Amino acid sequence: MIRPIILHLLLQKERMYGYEITQVVREQTGGKIALTLGALYPVLHKLESEGILETSSQAVDNRLRKYYTLSRRGRKAAFEQTVEMYEFLDALQAFCNPPENRNA
Repeated sequence: MIRPIILHLLLQKERMYGYEITQVVREQTGGKIALTLGALYPVLHKLESEGILETSSQAVDNRLRKYYTLSRRGRKAAFEQTVEMYEFLDALQAFCNPPENRNA
């Protein structure tokens, strides 16, 4: 479930670093989803190895910060996974709130 979250965020923000991703997810979900760096970085590295993410580095406060952006292929994958995520959430909502049985 981390993968679609990362891709969706990068569609919105275009360029982010790992810790920033964890903080935005925490803020946008009111703390209900807390990504750990230990769970996040393996997914980021896998997405990079698949050619979905590209990286660049920038010095910030005398430290090198690694930024992630979507590749062209990644933008397509992010859009597709975002659509799938919304469809899944709609289906889950319908399942959790079935229409009332009016014939009962």
